[in-house]
Order: sequence, then C-alpha cells, then structure tokens
Amino acid sequence: MDSTHSTLLHRLLDATTWRAFDLDVEGRILAGHDDSGTVQLVELRPGSGQHADGGTRAPLTALPGAVHGRYLIGSRRIVVSHDAGGNERAQLSLLDPDSVDEPVGEDGLTPLVHDPAYIHALVDVLADGRIAYATNRRNGVDFDLVVRDLDDGTEAVLYDGGGMVGAAAVAPDGTRALMTRPGRPALSSQVLLLGGGTVTELTDADEHARHLDPQWLPDGDAAIVTTDSGRDHLGVARLDVATGKLTWLVTDDAHDVTARLSPDGRSMLVVTDDDGASRLAVHDADGTFRREVTLPAGYLGGVADFLAVPRWSPDGTGLALSWSDPATPADVLLIDAARGRAATIATSRDQLAATLPPGLDLVGPTSHGVPTPDGETVPCFVYTPAHPSGSSVVIVHGGPEGQSVRSFSAIVQALVGEGHTVLVPNVRGSVGYGKRWYSLDDVELRLDSVADLAALHAYLPRLGLDPARAALWGGSYGGYMVLAGLAFQPELWAAGVDIVGISSLVTFLENTSPYRRAHREREYGSLERDREFLERASPLHRIGEVRAPLFVIHGANDPRVPLSEAEQVAAAVRANGVEVEMVVYDDEGHGLAKRVNRLDAYPRAVAFLGRALARS
Repeated sequence: MDSTHSTLLHRLLDATTWRAFDLDVEGRILAGHDDSGTVQLVELRPGSGQHADGGTRAPLTALPGAVHGRYLIGSRRIVVSHDAGGNERAQLSLLDPDSVDEPVGEDGLTPLVHDPAYIHALVDVLADGRIAYATNRRNGVDFDLVVRDLDDGTEAVLYDGGGMVGAAAVAPDGTRALMTRPGRPALSSQVLLLGGGTVTELTDADEHARHLDPQWLPDGDAAIVTTDSGRDHLGVARLDVATGKLTWLVTDDAHDVTARLSPDGRSMLVVTDDDGASRLAVHDADGTFRREVTLPAGYLGGVADFLAVPRWSPDGTGLALSWSDPATPADVLLIDAARGRAATIATSRDQLAATLPPGLDLVGPTSHGVPTPDGETVPCFVYTPAHPSGSSVVIVHGGPEGQSVRSFSAIVQALVGEGHTVLVPNVRGSVGYGKRWYSLDDVELRLDSVADLAALHAYLPRLGLDPARAALWGGSYGGYMVLAGLAFQPELWAAGVDIVGISSLVTFLENTSPYRRAHREREYGSLERDREFLERASPLHRIGEVRAPLFVIHGANDPRVPLSEAEQVAAAVRANGVEVEMVVYDDEGHGLAKRVNRLDAYPRAVAFLGRALARS
C-alpha cells in the first residue's frame, strides 16, 4: 500500500462516531463518543456553547473498554454498563454526571450490580427508581429477569424459566412485565406475560415468527410489538395482553417496519427498511400516519440501531437517534416530532470530511440483484471506484441473521480507494428482506448461503471485473463465509480476510459460551442430531482444499467465537503450505472495539489484499 492510500485508510479509521443512548426531561442527551479510541459516555447539554444545537459537551467516563448507559427517570444519576476487555460480561454501576469534573474510570463509579464472572445486562429503567436487568449468575447459562430497587437494594426475580432474555418492559402499574425469549424455530421469539408469580405465553413458542421490542401502552391492557407473525415482513401491531390477539397498526408488504412508542403512549416513530436505507415517519399510537421526518441535507442512509436504539424524550416531544450513511460514520440526530424535522446535534460527518484529501468523495453504493442458479436473487450493494482496477472484494456481514445496510465503513471506503470494487451482499439468511429470505439458510440449508458466494463471483464479469482477482472479507458469521468460500470454492477466490470467524460449526458450538449454545443450535443445527451435517458444512472439514492466502484477526477474550477457532484454521492452512497471517489482540473480544487495534490490523489486512489481488 503506498503512503497516500495508507494515509487515507488511517484517516478513515480515525473517524470518530457518536451514539445516542438516552434523552432526559431537560433536553440533555446521554451519548457515546469514541474520540478516545473506545466508546465513552458524553453528556450533550443544551444552551450556548460548542455542539451543533449551541450546547456544550461534558465527557463523563474514561473506562478501559466500551460503555453505554441510561438516565434514571426523575434523577440525575446514570446507569453505566461496562465490561472488561470485550468479554461481554456486563457490569452495572451508577454515576452522577453533575459530580464529574474530569472523565472517571471504574474507581469513579458506584457499583450497582457487580460480579465479573457473570453477565448483568441492563434491560430497562423504570419511572419509580428501579431498573430491570438480565443476569446469568444463577448457573452461568440461563438468564433471569430481575427488577432492582435502587433506593433500598431489594430485588424481585420476574423470570427464571431458563434460556435467554430478549427485550423486556415493565407495566405502568409495576406489577407485570412483558418479555421476549427465543422460540423453538430458528430466529423466532415469543412474548411472555410475567406477573403474580406466573408466566403466561402470549404467543406460541413453535410459531416461526419474530416478536420484538414489546412496549406497554399507558392503559396497561395492551402493548405495541414489532412482529412478522403471519406475514413475510415485520410490521407494527397492538398486542392484547389478556388474549394475545394481534391487531395490525402499520404494515408494508414489501418492507420491514419497526416502531418506538413515546413514553406518553401517544406517538410512534416508525422506521421503514427500504433496501438498507431508512425512511422515518411519526404516527399516532393507533397507527394513523402524521408526517414524514425530514432529514438534514445530504443524509442518505439508515438509523444505526446497531449502535443505539432511538430514545424519546420523557415528554414525548422528540427523540434522539444515531444515524450512519456512506459519508457519515455516526451522528446524533434530534427529531422534533411535531414538525417532523431532524437536526444534527453531534457530528462525525463534518469532522471526517475536513480530514479527507481535497476532491475526494466517499462512494455510495448502487443496488443490484444477483441471480443464483436455483432461481433466487441476492440483494447486493456495489461500491465502484472512480478508476476501477478490475479487482474486487466481497464483504459478508455477520449474524447470520444480520443485514448489510447503507452505512459508513472505513474498510469499504479504503478498499475503494485502493481501486477495488467492493460488493456487499445480503446472502440468504439475512434479515431485512422478509421471513422467507432469512429462513433460507437454516440448518441443512447452510451451504445454500455459501453457494450465494459463487453466484456473486459469477456476476463479476457483468460489472467489468476480473474473476481471477476476487477476494472475500467477513467478520463473525461473515468470517465463516470467508473460510467456507475458500474451502468449498477454492478455484474462485484469490484471498480471504477472516475476522473472529467460525472455522468449525462443531467446535464452535462445543466451545462457545454455554449461554449461547442452545440459542445458536436453532440456527446451525444440534450437536446431538445434526453433527454429521455440521461437520460437512464446516470449512475445517475441507481445509485441505484451501489454496488462497488467508489473513486472520481475532480477540483473545472473544466469548462468542473462541480464539481456538482462529488458531485451528490458521494451523491447518499453514500445514498445507499456504500463506497465513494471523493477529490476535489480548484486550479484545468479538471484534475490534479499540481504535488502536483497528489501526494496527486493518491497514495490514488491506495491504495483504493489495498484494494478493495485484495484476500478475
């Protein structure tokens, strides 16, 4: 990589991001900012001052790892969630932002729920000085839903029925709660009603449907829920808690629709996923359309809900959310619900633009439908350089039930800057394109998603690209896809970059965190029933076929995909005489959360691809 491109990549990787975590009654926004290298808490305060709305920024934390938090309703205290080295064992602490003169470390926090051997995940903050959290401290495997009174420290266990706790919401009267947990089919979830020491299943555990983010209506008789029950796409429905009956409020037969209900129960922010871009609108709680939300000029992308969910103000007049698009690493927007207008409160976009070389424009994607031999069509974003070199890199998202959207990626833009055309597909198994599509890779269909990689390769000549100079890049499940492509289609790919990827579905399931095993077996297959297929679908089973050079990145503390997955595939490929470069970071978990590590790993990986894809 020459110095010009190396400098560009470092500038892209140095781009800071913002996340909107919460919004209080005084208009203060609890945000996350990673200018220190990891996401730390910053309070954006309205008034005369520095940020986009004329307010000031008060940095609050300086912890070793990434953090997030929520305001306690009616209080100036913040619940802070933090782990150690990316191990995902969240601990909960309290912080008074008014007492912070300089950003605090762990010694500046007041412990709330601490036991570093277990996970304590913040679920919700309640209006009466309580919080709800999920913890696996009972046996290290199953999660319980617990409500804690912060004034006297007493706790009540609302659910201890086993498995994982998804979203949860406590009723306005404080006596009942709604909770989601995984259903039996892959990527399904059901809604439970908790109260009076009983658990009532409001939806069927055997139904192949997602039920997401239940939110109580003020009368306590019903809730808003996002679901694809009986539909191909997600829609917004009213769930009667006495009968379990769903009444549709907002649907779109061609797109997924989700909603966030305001605290007063009068309004909803409705988000429509349109091929990886988000359309926003404000509706009444009964589903009646009010108005579209107008974004600031130049914003073309989506709500970055993988960063932080949208949060309404306590009075329901507006909400804060995180936004990302190809030119915006992640900004905080504030929506005026009455006017339907969004304003930028904290920007990464302007800062990044100011650091880029004059005349350099970040590239947005074009959308393609890639045909497959079995008659399917793979949605795919294509990022094309101004001067294509003929080489290409296919970047596969994780999950597998993830979605590639029109968001900022330093890696995509850096590869485009190198002259590579970048393809970012949503292979079968991806969400965002309906239930049928996300179900097409379940268990014995796993290798059909791998076959989508071959279809993408066959599409390269239509884009004017050299099929002999194509590489794969992916993280987590995307890393599995990289390794599977190299192992099952060795004649197609010139190189691969595997980041925290699965090399064997069998050893992954055997060695992943116990609380994740049963959850993931729904998707991949059971060790007890499907072991032969899992062996057959594992890249390690065909590792002798790999002939392309491989670059491997992993975190030593990864609780999801253990480091052993990287170590065994690197050793096996090296034993075949094939080039392998592997980097491991002792202070990382499932991915690279720290900028210093990204600045070390990603330039090396991009340079590796540059060598592998150079013209012969």
